[in-house]
Amino acid sequence: MTEAKPLIDMRDITVSFGVVRALRGVNFELHPGEVHALLGQNGAGKSTLIKVLSGVYQRDSGDVLIHGEQTQFKSAQDSRESGIAMVYQDLSLVPTMTVAANLFLGREPHGPLNLIRNRGLVSKAQAYLDEQGFPVKANASVDSLPFAYRQLTEIAKALMGEIKILVLDEPTSALSAGEEEILFEAVEEVTKRGVGVVYVTHRLHEVFRISDRVTVLRDGLNAGTFETADITMETLVQAIVGPGHEKMTQSTLSFEEGQRRSALLDASSEQVDVPPVIELRDVTNDRLNRVRLKVRPGEIFGLAGMVGSGRTEILETMFGLRRTVEGELLYQGEAVAWRSPAPAIRSGVALIPEDRHLQGLVLSDTISANVALPQLRGLTKFGMFARRESNRRAKSAVSELNVKAPGIVTKLEDLSGGNQQKVVFGKWLTPEPKLLLLDEPTVGVDVGARDEIYGIIRRFAQAGCAVVVISSDLVELEMLCDNIAVVHDGRIITTVHTSEIEGEEGLHQLVQESAR
Repeated sequence: MTEAKPLIDMRDITVSFGVVRALRGVNFELHPGEVHALLGQNGAGKSTLIKVLSGVYQRDSGDVLIHGEQTQFKSAQDSRESGIAMVYQDLSLVPTMTVAANLFLGREPHGPLNLIRNRGLVSKAQAYLDEQGFPVKANASVDSLPFAYRQLTEIAKALMGEIKILVLDEPTSALSAGEEEILFEAVEEVTKRGVGVVYVTHRLHEVFRISDRVTVLRDGLNAGTFETADITMETLVQAIVGPGHEKMTQSTLSFEEGQRRSALLDASSEQVDVPPVIELRDVTNDRLNRVRLKVRPGEIFGLAGMVGSGRTEILETMFGLRRTVEGELLYQGEAVAWRSPAPAIRSGVALIPEDRHLQGLVLSDTISANVALPQLRGLTKFGMFARRESNRRAKSAVSELNVKAPGIVTKLEDLSGGNQQKVVFGKWLTPEPKLLLLDEPTVGVDVGARDEIYGIIRRFAQAGCAVVVISSDLVELEMLCDNIAVVHDGRIITTVHTSEIEGEEGLHQLVQESAR
């Protein structure tokens, strides 16, 4: 490790919110050219620490030294002017503007009379994106992009300019394996220039791929700092979850090491006669091209592919968000032509969307109100809302899914990401769905909560629900699914049983080959 002064030296940082002490004497260092991973469960203090660094939060006590000099950032602008670029999980792009306009926002070229020069802005932005290897069109409106491409745009924006410190908060949460590599290569390039990178993630395999050191926070305290080369996955997980969680640790390790679960349904000849819950027969629409697939009761069926491949559009078609133009969509053996999600929901179809904040929850409302959302019609009789029954369902969901909250009147914005995602699942517990559609179900979820979500998914399948899951994390797909279809350009290229896949690399190869 270099003997140069640390880029960041945070000493004994304490932050409180009322009676809650979010950070209790936390220490953190970052050296030039280093990738330092920051880990911990939701609520451990990671976000609070990086927001102190960015000037969003003020510390109660402790010291922050940047390049060896005592610093007190009063605002995010102060932090940026010191060469710190932040990429938060909640993106800060202007959705109605183009990618190019977002990249140059606040640093637009000016001409006479200080007027902004828009001419050539798109070509400059496109040249920069191409140079960095980001597969994003500079003239595209941000609100038209898939979430992963918006994430790449945010990262590209942060990499522009003379930065000295780059902070990445869950940067790969919705990226496929190929897009992860684009990010990793960009990070490796900036570290060659002496830029230090703080890398916040819940995907532990990334830590061993990209980081030099790891600091773990637990309950607002330092739980350990390690040289990445000197630790094992087991040591890392144990530091994150703490003592007394050996069972969860072993389950999480089996995920991280890519060990395949025993399939609830074997894709053998004896299953051929089990009628599928959902079947697509040559389904074609504005994004899909002759898609064929079947998902049977109790089966967990995965969809793999690059962002923009058509994975999400398959789920949207099953949920009534996209119409079938040609071919047939069969649900429980009968052809259906849902023109909206309402009849699909009434028939027992549930959707966990990719972006829980925009599509899955009303963050300003309570747990009880959110759990009731899909069943408002069934909970309303003679114009009266059955509040007692609604509250009963909410309490049952909180208990069954182990949602950590003071009560059902707690607002969603006050919960951690993992508990918010559990509430999204809780919306679909009553009545039990027959088909569960999952789009990136563990995005932004910590190790412990992710393990619990896997258990929830398996319980749905064990109850006879057919499950279709999209994940950009190929290890997750291989561990969860019975069968996996590889999607490219709105078509299913191949479908394989997980027993036929030779680890994560085998599935990664299938995805890469499909895109050629």
